Order: sequence, then structure tokens, then C-alpha cells
Amino acid sequence: MELPTARLMKENNWRMGVGQVHPYRFYYLAMTPFKNFEIDGRMTEIIGVSAADVNPAFTGYGNVKDKSMDFKFRLIEESKYLPAIAFGIMDPQGTRNYASQYIVASKQIYPFDFTVGMGNGRFGKVALPPSVDQYDVEILSNTMGWLQDSQIFAGVQFAPTNWLTLMAEYSPIKYEVQIHDSAQRKYFLSPVASKFNFGLRLKPTKWSEIGLTFQRGDTIGVSLSTVFEMGKPFIPIYDRPYKEKAEVATYSLEKRLEIALSKSGFQNIGISVDGSHLRIEAENVKYYYAPRALEVILKIAHSLTGPGIQLIDVVFTQNGIPMVEHTCLRSDLEELYNNKLTKDEFFFLSRMNTSVNQRPDVKIKDRRWIGAGLKPSFETLINSAEKFFMYRLGVEAWAELHPWEGFTVAGGVQGYPLNDISATTRPLADSVRSDIFQYKSKNFNMGRLMVEQMYKASHEIYSRLAAGYLEIEYAGLDGEIAMPLWGGRVLIGLGGSATRKRDPDNIFMLKPGDDKVYNTQFFNTRFNVPEYNIWLDFKTGRFLAGDYGTVVTLTKNIHGLMIFGWYSFTNTNSLQAPENRGYHDKGVGISLPMRLFDGTDSKTSYGYSISPWTRDVGQDIMHYNSLFDFIGRNLKVFWDHDTENMK
Repeated sequence: MELPTARLMKENNWRMGVGQVHPYRFYYLAMTPFKNFEIDGRMTEIIGVSAADVNPAFTGYGNVKDKSMDFKFRLIEESKYLPAIAFGIMDPQGTRNYASQYIVASKQIYPFDFTVGMGNGRFGKVALPPSVDQYDVEILSNTMGWLQDSQIFAGVQFAPTNWLTLMAEYSPIKYEVQIHDSAQRKYFLSPVASKFNFGLRLKPTKWSEIGLTFQRGDTIGVSLSTVFEMGKPFIPIYDRPYKEKAEVATYSLEKRLEIALSKSGFQNIGISVDGSHLRIEAENVKYYYAPRALEVILKIAHSLTGPGIQLIDVVFTQNGIPMVEHTCLRSDLEELYNNKLTKDEFFFLSRMNTSVNQRPDVKIKDRRWIGAGLKPSFETLINSAEKFFMYRLGVEAWAELHPWEGFTVAGGVQGYPLNDISATTRPLADSVRSDIFQYKSKNFNMGRLMVEQMYKASHEIYSRLAAGYLEIEYAGLDGEIAMPLWGGRVLIGLGGSATRKRDPDNIFMLKPGDDKVYNTQFFNTRFNVPEYNIWLDFKTGRFLAGDYGTVVTLTKNIHGLMIFGWYSFTNTNSLQAPENRGYHDKGVGISLPMRLFDGTDSKTSYGYSISPWTRDVGQDIMHYNSLFDFIGRNLKVFWDHDTENMK
């Protein structure tokens, strides 16, 4: 209901829901990306309180809406005698309308679950002040003050069955003193009728919950939420093994292998047999994890070759660039499939080389010169003073031409039959992204038309150079160089761009009256932690608006589903717009792999990200490719970890 517990969802689970207890309407998304850590993003709408009454500039915004983020850390897991103990931080930055820090303990004595805790701010004696420029956690910065402000809360849950839970709680919230809450001035001029809340929670299915509550002595509440395990396929993944037709068995070994690989999800295939040495080059366009793709190739090679082949070399390429080479003895492969070697023993005897930069001398078959397709496109802009939520929904058509190794001609157009994004929103004085409305208000865009050359040199040094209409707003040059260190535990690189703004009213022209060159220079770093399937990126340097600093991005991969969040730390003193000064760009996003829904393996993913404001701080151009992402998991530190995806 209103109070936290020390309970967390299982690791890699997420919950999405909506609820209403007048005058509040809640929309929320919670997830547990790591064991003992839960993060919750929440928007609270105040029913009947117009944002224009608070700020006249927000004429079309509707009701007041507040965005907040909460964090919960489980300090002690529940045991036979000890309760679970958790530490929570609510709404630590910004308006802090619902800010608090609390410590809470929960103990189950089946079928009861008891909770008791204490917290300040929202649960305390006085409201906490706003904190625009930093995160405030009073329990750490002023522990005595936190103790003096905190109040006790408690609750109990009774679960007679798996589908029904009854709840009761004592809530110390003093609504009448929450002066930063926009609801207080209209609805809570005096204390609420009761500090006791009662409710029940129904679980009609494994993944859904319905809540009905009676709160504050006079208010009925309702909520609906759904819970899923992140990264778990909705349809079990099954890829039918290749079965050779009788007529194909009469072909040469090279031709048989080429047909088998082509039908198994590979392109740009090259096969050569030199005595007892089999060389295979292929581009994996189907399997999310490279070891799974290797497994498919090795099974095909084992089934179609005999004792005359002794050594098998497999080189994986991307856009013609060699990424990883795997070498093994066929006799070791034989023993693996006869259960005389474990996977770990087989890979110990094999050789995996990520520094390969020369392709085998083989003739390429099934060459992929051209790629094209359609994909859905859904884009949102939120928190404009003109309108809280704007969107456009349509389709994006893309095409690529690959005439030689590492070279790409790329183009893309988007059409949005549903588009309510307005171009009348006023850009800020330093506009490098706050004027994006002028571009996204169009129902048709040419997203890009550009060329790009990638190259891999010795010592795993990658480089790329792109030119053209790079994205919806900018045209110019974009370059990057990168390399892995310590087997890919760390990636380092340099990057930068020199661009001008495009004309939002003419897709092939540059913006008239704006001759400014917008340039960026970055030192990029990525720290890979495959043990937890996370990586941490630091982009440090000069951003589009001329602010200097760092953007930190944390990404968690959960069986192909990626969740990420970013936060900027830049010097904004040189920026003109007051809205940009002291601001930190931040946001979260998700990349959904189609393998979760298709019932078959796939490398295709669709991404969506959301940022609470359109500002000009910590901004970069949208890159067609990033070298860190191009290298991806083709690193030694990931290879051993990803072999668990082999069957």
C-alpha cells in the first residue's frame, strides 16, 4: 500500500503497474537487475491540480506530474531466526516531493509476514527540501538529523492461499506537512482521518496482481500490476538442426558445407580444404551468442567430414571484418560428441583468437551485398511545457550496401502516420537537442544517408570513419578508434565529430542561418564485467553544446535483453539557458531481443529509451555504429562466459 517492506523481487524480474488512491495516480516500473538491489521508476499524477496553476508556462501539460526514482538495497537476507533487513532511498534528486530514506525489517511466520521500519521525509516529521544539483541522502550526510526526523511504520500481511493476501499497516505519513507535494495545498490542509490502511491483493495468474485498499480512513484505492522474468523467452527457443538431403550428399565437401551453413543462419560463407585442413569463414546473422553459432558450425563440420580432416579453422566476420578465429582438432571434436571431453576441456584444448585481422584465402559464397528491411518506430518526448507526453508511431525503412570489406553505404527514411509532436515548443538558447521538436514534428524524415568505413588492424585496433547525413538533426564527419586491453576486460578509444545542423524543412539541405560547426571530442572507456553480465561506459570530453565532462552509462545484459541507464556530469557554466545550467542529463532504456518472442534464435533487437527532459547538456550525435558495440562480446573475457549458451 503506502509503506515499503524488506522484500525484493527475484533477481532479473520486473514489475509494471498502475494504481490510484485519490488524489494520486501512480505509474511505475520496478526491476531487480542484481541480487539484493531493486530500482523503481515512478510517475505520480495529482488529480485535479493543474500544472498551469503551479507554473503558467505549462498551459497544455494537464495535471501536475512528478517523476521520481527509488532504490532498495537488501542488507541481510531472511534466515530462520533473523528478519530480512533493507535500506531504501526514495526520490533523492530534483523536486523530491516524495523523498525519504528508510530502514525496514520483514519476518515471515507463515502464513503471516510482519514488517517494521523507520524513515524520514515522506515517512518523517517534516518534508525534505528539493535538491536540483545533487543527490541528497540525509541518512548518510546527517545521520542524527535523520534519526530526529524519522518515524516508525509497521504492517502485517496474511496469506491464507497463494492467490489471496490480506494486508494491514500503520502509516505515519503527515500529509498536511508535505509542503512540496502539490496535493497538500488542495487536499491535505489538516491531518487525514486515520493512519491505518487495510487491503487485499489478488493474484489471478502467475504474472498478474490486483490490489484493493481502504486508506486514510476514507479513501478506496485500486492497483493493477504484472510481473515477468527478464530475459526468459515467452516461447522456448528451438532451432531445427540441419539435415542434409540425399541429392546434396553427392556434391563436393565444400559445396555441402556451404549449403548447410547457408540454411543454418550464416552468410558471406567461404570454404576451403587443403589436405587435412578445413577452413571456414562465415558471418553469423542468426545466433545471439557467438559460441552458439560456433556450436552449429562445428556440428555441421563434424557430421559432414571424415577422419581425413584433422584441423578445423572457423573465422567469424562482421561486414567482412574478421572478428574471432577458433581452431580445433577434429579428433577433439569427436571426443566432445562422444562425451569423452567436457565443454570446458574441449575449449581448453582449442584456440580462440580475437586478434585475427586477416581473412582466410577462400572464395566467398552467398555474399550479402545488399541488406534492406522495415521496422516499427515508436518515439516519445515528455515533459514539454506545451504537453506532457508527445509521440509518433510509424515505420522505418532502411537499406545497406556493402561493396567491400568494412565499407557501408547506409540510408533510412521514416514515416509517421500518427504524430502529435509539436514544432512550436521553444528551443533553449544553447539548443543542440532542445530543438529536436522541429525535426520530429515532421511526418516524414530521412534519418540518414551516409557512408562508413571500418578497419581492423593488428593488435586488435579498430577504426571507423563516417560521413554524410549522420542522423535526423546533424550532418558531417564522425570518427572513432578503439582497442581492447587485458583480453577485453577494458576497452579504450578516442572519438569525435564535426557536424552542422540539417534543415528540418528540407531533408537534403543544411539549416539556413546556422553556419556553426558542432564538434565533439571524447576519450571513451568501457569496463566489462562478464561475471555479472554488465559493462560500464565512460564518455569523457567535449559535448555538442560545448560543455565538458563525462557521461556514465551502466548496461546489464539478461539473456540478450539489455537494460541501461545514463547520467551526465558536465560543466554547464558556459551555457546560456538557465534550464541547462546545473542540469544532469539522465535516462533509462531497454533493448528487447526478438529471440524472446520468436521461438527461434535471432540477433535482432529493438530498443527504446526515455529521458525525463529534452535539454542540451551532455549531448552527442546519434552514431550509426559505435566501435565498442561493434566489438561487442567478441572478446576473450566474454568467450568463456558465453559458452554456457552452448547445448
